[in-house]
Amino acid sequence: MDTLIAARMQMATSMIFHIVFAAIGMVMPFLMITAHYKWIKSGKEHFLTLTKAWQKGVAIFFVVGAVSGTMLSFELGLLWPEFMKHAGPIIGMPFSLEGTAFFVEAIAFGFYVYGWQKIKNKWFHWTTGLIVGISGLASGILVVAANGWMNSPSGFTYKDGVFSNIDPIGALLNDAWFSQALHMSLAAFVAVGFAVGGLHLWQYHRKKNPILHLNAFKIALLYGSIAAILIPISGDIAAKDIAVRQPVKLAAMEAHYETEKGADLIIGGIVDEKAQSVDYAIHLPNALSFLAFGDFNAEVKGLNEFPKDEHPPVALTHYSFQVMVGIGTLLMLLGAIYFLSMKRSNLIGKKWFIWAFVLATPLGFIALEAGWMVTELGRQPWIIQGIMKTKDAVTPIQGMQYSFYLYLLIYLGLSFTVFWLMNRQVRKLNTP
Repeated sequence: MDTLIAARMQMATSMIFHIVFAAIGMVMPFLMITAHYKWIKSGKEHFLTLTKAWQKGVAIFFVVGAVSGTMLSFELGLLWPEFMKHAGPIIGMPFSLEGTAFFVEAIAFGFYVYGWQKIKNKWFHWTTGLIVGISGLASGILVVAANGWMNSPSGFTYKDGVFSNIDPIGALLNDAWFSQALHMSLAAFVAVGFAVGGLHLWQYHRKKNPILHLNAFKIALLYGSIAAILIPISGDIAAKDIAVRQPVKLAAMEAHYETEKGADLIIGGIVDEKAQSVDYAIHLPNALSFLAFGDFNAEVKGLNEFPKDEHPPVALTHYSFQVMVGIGTLLMLLGAIYFLSMKRSNLIGKKWFIWAFVLATPLGFIALEAGWMVTELGRQPWIIQGIMKTKDAVTPIQGMQYSFYLYLLIYLGLSFTVFWLMNRQVRKLNTP
């Protein structure tokens, strides 16, 4: 394994794990304070029990997310020193603001956890939980803004290999930050909402503390379903943005090789990169032109419009995009079914309903991972779009495969620890 492959594998592994921890850390506080709100308004004990159970989950993922996020920060300097040499002064602001948001989140969470007996005003106590949620969401948005800069670099002048006239605000508010942050935030709510809801619905099906688990399912799916219905809008905004800024990424997402007007949208299919074709795909005439530019006859650039050494890995990008869109569509339909169940409560007791949502438990996170693969693979071979290639940013140090193996073991250890802790919390919750 050469240094570049080892570095990319380590970074990919870190992101695969961290994005799960980060998404849960962004969304779970909102579920927690919703249960808390219902307890304050109704006084029903099961809402208080649920709030405190979710509070423990937030605590677990807060700690694990902090550890994995810190590891990622070290990796940027360890694996990509040439990138950090130039990018550090430019995108330092979103990272420093993210650190500030993290500290606000930590302080507010401390107030929330220890405020049950100490804070007499229930609404003030609830507000500290709201601050936890807002600051956690802000933290995620700021990190995505830094990633957006890699896709749409701004806030500096680049000439003869020199970065000058640095504008941190311009870098923070790059052209990609809004569409990426919106899409990522909604994706996190979809993933966590359906995952938490599915797990609680399974416990309800097993008749383990059914009233608590049914209400937990309803709270989680309320967030997950709203986000699932809204996410096609954010996806459309992101796609139209990519079509203008990164046309080669759009071409890879659709395995679109030849520039043409009235381009078809490709659904599914098997990519043959040598033959530059997609077999067994469904073609929707002119739909890609419309989705990318709002015009059925608009010209969409194909991969052959760009130098071959600047092509992303087409098959992986295309398959990842198809997985993301396919699962997103399915979860959107399930979200609509959930809202239907709010009017027809007898649906929740039906086996097909229960199994549909239980089987959907991991799907949001699979789509989330696939979406990040599209974002990162579709930008290759660039680490800073159009300016610095990934191979030019990697560390010259040999033996980085051992660092990759070590980080993999650490993340596996963290994951098993989280699984054990959460399984213990579920058992406690089901104990009468």
